[in-house]
This record gives sequence, structure tokens and C-alpha cells, in this order.
Amino acid sequence: MRSVRVRILITCLVLAVAGVGGWQLLPANRAEPKAITVGTTDVVSSLDPAGAYDAGSWALFSNIYQSLLTFKPASVTPVPDAARSCAFTGSELTTYRCELRDDITFPSGARMTAEDVKYSFDRVLAIKADAGPAPLFATLKSVTAKGRTVTFQLRSRDATFPLKVATGAGSIVDRTQYPADALLDGDVTGGTGPYLLDRYLPGSSAHLEPNTRYRGAIEETGGPVDIEYFKTSDALAAAWQAGTVDVTHRQLPPSEIAGLEGGSDGGQVNESGSAAIRNLVLNTRSGSPLADKAVRQAVAAVIDRPRIVSDVYESTVEPLYSLIPQGITSHSTPFFDTYPEPDTERARTLMEGDADVQTPVNLTLGYAQGGAAAPEAAELRRQLEATGLFKVKVVEKEWTQFQKSYSGGEFDAYTIGWVPDFPDPDNFIQPLIGRDSILHNGYASEKADELIRSTQQYGERGRAAEDFKSLQRVVAEDVPIVPLWQKKDYVLSGEDVTGAQYLSDGTGAWRLWRLGRL
Repeated sequence: MRSVRVRILITCLVLAVAGVGGWQLLPANRAEPKAITVGTTDVVSSLDPAGAYDAGSWALFSNIYQSLLTFKPASVTPVPDAARSCAFTGSELTTYRCELRDDITFPSGARMTAEDVKYSFDRVLAIKADAGPAPLFATLKSVTAKGRTVTFQLRSRDATFPLKVATGAGSIVDRTQYPADALLDGDVTGGTGPYLLDRYLPGSSAHLEPNTRYRGAIEETGGPVDIEYFKTSDALAAAWQAGTVDVTHRQLPPSEIAGLEGGSDGGQVNESGSAAIRNLVLNTRSGSPLADKAVRQAVAAVIDRPRIVSDVYESTVEPLYSLIPQGITSHSTPFFDTYPEPDTERARTLMEGDADVQTPVNLTLGYAQGGAAAPEAAELRRQLEATGLFKVKVVEKEWTQFQKSYSGGEFDAYTIGWVPDFPDPDNFIQPLIGRDSILHNGYASEKADELIRSTQQYGERGRAAEDFKSLQRVVAEDVPIVPLWQKKDYVLSGEDVTGAQYLSDGTGAWRLWRLGRL
């Protein structure tokens, strides 16, 4: 995930992040209630919905943009937002139709039309940005608009398509403001979410004002919100301790989280189950030493998850042995079944005996700054090199540069988190191991693609369980990814802040409108 998200409405002109240091559009001298300040280490890589598929960007999208559908907290079924209604036509699950509301207005003053919806989906697929959400719409063949009706024609049966429409990938933009075949490179953006993006300073802060013209699934918009973006977890923790932020969400240091068992001094701790996971992605492209499946299997055979969990994360996360985490339907443990304990001799046999690989194998391991990524990478390096089979070079990069590097195949392996977009096992499979996945690691499997298509044909999702378990066994055999851990979700809030328990439900959605003051 990389991280899900919601969608909504906005009615004020906004300036893009590209090339500007900051901006302000609403009158500066207006009276307003005191803003609630939310602190996070998430990074916003783009304000254009066609150009970002990461937790930080989609958290913002869920407040300033709107999709046809959205998710209520802890719900697995999307409900209409910009749409009045949506449904599959017939029983084939290949035609999906939505009727658009007629009372939604863009910041430009233009009324949202079905053509804007078609335009928004078409440009995601046309631009196909390296860091964008196009892989979510792999089954989308075409979009047509007629009157207030939008019709999606799918290439194959896909019961999960409504769930994908409800994510940040389905954010609806004003077709007069966004170019059709390129990411926004101007100074005007705008959606129709519950908030207006008043001020934005890239990498530093954002100020959101309630959108009083919002029309959709949200019953009541909240008050003004300031978002502070911190470069490190330690800086976020220091701001919390100093009282300069009212709410924190993603990512406090493991030591801070470990100390929350007894509560937080001067505040409230909201803990929820989460499907957020972290993976070690392996480069299967030609030219990488990990293009050899035997070498990838050897990596999987020596990873010591419990050691990472205890030594790096102070037991604030749990070992993960499958792409589909605990709490999500069809979870199983194929990596534990296949590689139950770290086993150097098995790895040696796989590489030197079965595949005749010269050791040690030189690897480049990349990671993005923030959280406990640095000590985690150091521990992975230690584990791999302790076998005598690998020599690892560790590379740290800032998030946006990190995205460019792994998209370009610069790393042999890299670590990355994933925050689900919607609560269905498909979201842990199709975007990550499907053909042309967002991980850009070169992995392609006809068997996996066939199983993915099979899982998507069932409207009754429980019927896909066996195919998902088969998919997880394929991943454990081919090892394009090594699952590492999953974690709980923590939101800290001041004693005078209400609604923090609704801010996150373990997905990437940020329900800032639920925050208030006593």
C-alpha cells in the first residue's frame, strides 16, 4: 500500500503540489474554530488521483475527492457517495452501472456530470503512471456516459469491481482542469470531497476547511483540520509529547507503541485490528540475481520473522506467513508451511546444489526513510549475510525517490508496507502479484493470473477461498514477495478530542470529518 481510502467532495480552487512551495486561496482573516492538528509520517507523493497509489496520498484523497461509492467505517460493502445508486446489470458481473447525483459542483463552478466520471477513469488508464492506481482496474474494458448514467464494461467477471470504484483510484476530477493524458502540471486542482484543501506545503503541512456544499454519503462534515507531516517517527513522537499535535496516526516508533499498553499520558489510545502488512519484494527481472527462483526460495528459507518482530519492532507487530493477513477471509500460512524455520543448509542446497549458483550472491536492498525501516533493513542484511550465502548492500531513499527507484528496477529487493484499499483478499493479491503489478518487480505467472480471474468471478466471496489459498501457495513457491509482518492500528488523541476512534478502521481511509472537540 502502500497502502485504502474513501472519497468525497470539495468546492474551492486548489493549487497543485508540483513546483510550488505552498499556497493559500481562502481569505486569511475569516473567523474560524480552532483546527485540530493531526500528525503523521505518511508522505503525499501527488495530489493527482491518477498519479498516486500510496497511503499518504490516498488519505488526503479520501477527504478532498469523491468517488461514486465509499465505505462506512468497518464495512465490507460500499455505499453510494457521488452516485445515487450502482449495481451490476444481469448476472454476468461484466457490466456495472451507476446513476450519478445531480447536485454536486466542482470548485470551478461546473456541475459534475457522467462525462467527468468517464473522463476520470479513462485518464487513470491512459496515463498509467508508474506510481499510479491503474493496476486496480485491470479488468476494466471501457466506460460510457449517457445523461446521468455511467456504464462500466469489464473484460471478465469481477465481483470486486465495486470495491475498487470506492477507493482513491475512483476519485472524480473536473475534466476541464485535468489533462487527459498526463498528470496535472498546472496550478489548479479540485475535487468534491467533504473538505477543501485551503493550504498545502509539500512535505510539511496541509490545512483543510469543511466543504459546506458537500453532497454524498457523509451525514455531517467536521471542523477545520491541520495536517503536519513529519519526516521521522521520532519527530512525530516528540511533537505528541510536546502537545503540538492533537492526534497522531502512522507511524510512531515501536518503543512508543510498546509503551501504550497502560494508556497514553494526557490522551486517549485507540487501538484497532489492522490488515496493514509489510513485505520484502524480490526483483524477478532478467539481470537481477533474484531472477533465479532458487535464489528467491533461498532468501525465503533464511528469513527469521520472530527476530525482526522482537528485536526491531519490540513485539508491536506479528509475524506474517502469507500475503493475505490474519482477519481477512482466506488467510493461510504457506510460507510457514514451506519454510517453517530459518534453515541455512536448505538455502545452500537450493542455491549451490540444485541450481549451481555461485555464492555469495550480491544483493542491493532498498528501503524508504521513516519508521523502523532502517533497523529492519539492517536486521535483514544481518540475517542474509550470516548464512555466508549473500552479500547485501543497503540503500536508503526518500519516499518519492524510492518509488522511482523500485519502479525502475534499481533494487534486487526492497521492503514496503501495504495498507489495504478495501477489505477483500483480492486487494492483497491482484495489485501485488497480478501481471503489471504496482510493485514493478517483473513477476508474471499465467497460473497466478488464471487463479486471480477465478477468484473475481464469485459475488459470494466465500466461494473464492480455495482459489485464494492456491494463489498463496503459488506465491510461496515462486517467491516474488516474502511477507514479513502485520500490525495493529493506533490513533493517539488529546483528552479534548472526540471521534478519534473513527479516524481509521485499519485501512488507508482518513475520516477527518469525524474529529471534533469537547
